[in-house]
Parts: sequence; structure tokens; C-alpha cells
Amino acid sequence: MTSLVRHVTIDCADAYALATFWAKVLDSKVSDDDRPGDEEALVESAGAGLLFIQVPEAKAVKNRVHLDLQPQDRTRDEEVERLLGLGATLLDDRRNPDGTGWATLADPEGNEFCVERSKAERAATS
Repeated sequence: MTSLVRHVTIDCADAYALATFWAKVLDSKVSDDDRPGDEEALVESAGAGLLFIQVPEAKAVKNRVHLDLQPQDRTRDEEVERLLGLGATLLDDRRNPDGTGWATLADPEGNEFCVERSKAERAATS
């Protein structure tokens, strides 16, 4: 029998606040069971859920694992702008003039993630 990834768990300082950010990113919602001040908060998504766990220590180094996002209904560049508007920070811009590449952003607590080209953008450059 195989296993499936049920949750990707992210340590953080404020579980509910970070879950709220990611719920907006994924056009989802924080679980109805979670409230501000809870030590855990869950965001369900089409793939695996994101589970945020409050920990006492601050993030100190680059993530060993990160999420790669692929926009579904907008371009990569439109998605980057939307995420910056939600509170993300641009860390590294690897977008190329020919449309290839990606952008590395950080969520409000500094966790890195990347935004890749949409499926339509990939098909247009193939």
C-alpha cells in the first residue's frame, strides 16, 4: 500500500495569521475549527492541506523544503503581483525576458516559496 501526503506542516510564530495568508493565496479558507490564538491552524486545498503549528523559536535559515505554486487562472506575473498585495515579499526574481523562469517570494513569516508559469504560459512557449 502507498502513502499520500495529507498535510504539509509549517512551523510558525502565529498559526492562525499565517494560515489566513495562505488561505488567501490558495483561494481556500482556514478550517472552521480554528480560531485566532490557536496553536494549530489548517488550510485545506485541492492537493495536500497546509497545517500551521505554532513553535517558540523563530525561523533562522533558508527552508529545506518549499512550495512551488502554479497559477491556474492568471499569468505568473499577475500572480506574483497578487501575492505581493497579500503581504508576500519578493526575494529573488528569476523571470527571464523570454517568459521562462520563476519568482521566489516569502510569506509574512519569511518562509520561501516559488511562483512558476501557468500551464497556459508553458504551452505557449513549447
